[in-house]
Amino acid sequence: MGLPLDHITVFEMAGLAPAPFAGLIMADFGANVIRVDRSQGFNADVLTSARNKRSIALDLKNPVAIQTLLELFKTADVLLDPFRPGVMEKLGLGPDVLLKQNPRLIYARLSGFGQRGPLSQTAGHDINYLAISGALSMIGRQGENPFFPVNILADFAGGGLMCVMGILMALMERSKSGKGQIIDANLTAGTSYLATFPYLMQKYGLVWEGERGSNMLDGGAHFYETYRTKDGQFMAVGAIEPQFYAVLLEKLQLSKDDTLPGQLDKEAWPAMKAKFQSIFATKTQQEWCAIFDGSDACVTPVLSFQDPIPNTDRKAEAPHPAPHLSRTPAKKPDVTQEDSPPFLAVGDNSIEILKEFGIASDQIEKLVTSNALVDAANGGGGKSKL
Repeated sequence: MGLPLDHITVFEMAGLAPAPFAGLIMADFGANVIRVDRSQGFNADVLTSARNKRSIALDLKNPVAIQTLLELFKTADVLLDPFRPGVMEKLGLGPDVLLKQNPRLIYARLSGFGQRGPLSQTAGHDINYLAISGALSMIGRQGENPFFPVNILADFAGGGLMCVMGILMALMERSKSGKGQIIDANLTAGTSYLATFPYLMQKYGLVWEGERGSNMLDGGAHFYETYRTKDGQFMAVGAIEPQFYAVLLEKLQLSKDDTLPGQLDKEAWPAMKAKFQSIFATKTQQEWCAIFDGSDACVTPVLSFQDPIPNTDRKAEAPHPAPHLSRTPAKKPDVTQEDSPPFLAVGDNSIEILKEFGIASDQIEKLVTSNALVDAANGGGGKSKL
């Protein structure tokens, strides 16, 4: 049985988090993803996102290497560009050049602030794109500084994942028109799009009308909050609907307390939060799991990828490809590699890839002898076994 993208060839110019993650998603679902590396060695981004990929390493300052890439890209379906705007153009690999020789190419550009505008050439990281997008202003405790959810939101969701969504839409359109196109998958715009719901809630004063950290979904409500347990672990509470809130109160043995304020009485939220804190502190995380597991109270343990709940083997499952497809699911990660990332040496597949794409032996030899190509499979350089 084939995989959804097993007819798609992707060239991923090696870069930081968003592009490797986009390539990882496509590789997991069957695409032939070839990482174009620039030098020997590795970094955390390319190492942890190497699964199901191959690598060719070329000196992008060498004209022979650039000419070879032009040949390889003639039959590519997708190109992932992780560089600042203008870098690929300076290399002679800009979209105008590549789309002219391969009109079916999907040229996906991942940048922080977009291809144009006053910030387009400015350096940044997840926290900066999160800030400019407006999303960061909504995240954090009341009266405290805005707080960022590590680099998941802008790098991987607003960047890599949004880029893949754009690629899939472009591939669907190509099936009708036969034409490729350029995708501007900038992390700021992608993150802003993810914030559509809170933006609209805030704009129209629905469930997001107060300052940061004082609303229902941002830490203001006692029924949408995390609480420390007796053993220093945490439980997450998300009992928004009245029927779920009723179960929560029952499990906390508060359902018969007639003096409790209404669930949506915002003035009472701080006092109710203090009450919940004192109650959750009386039992361990495992004891609370025994009380809430299987109920509709919307209360779950805060699990770690690393450490299980004390005295149990229960912990968060390692990330796997999602969503699940019934007929053509993604490739299953090798469970033997979960404790160490799959290693893909820079240039591990250089000669193999060049042959696969019909590059002549004399051209390959020229690349190797001029040090324009790193062939890790044959010792990193010099004469190769053609």
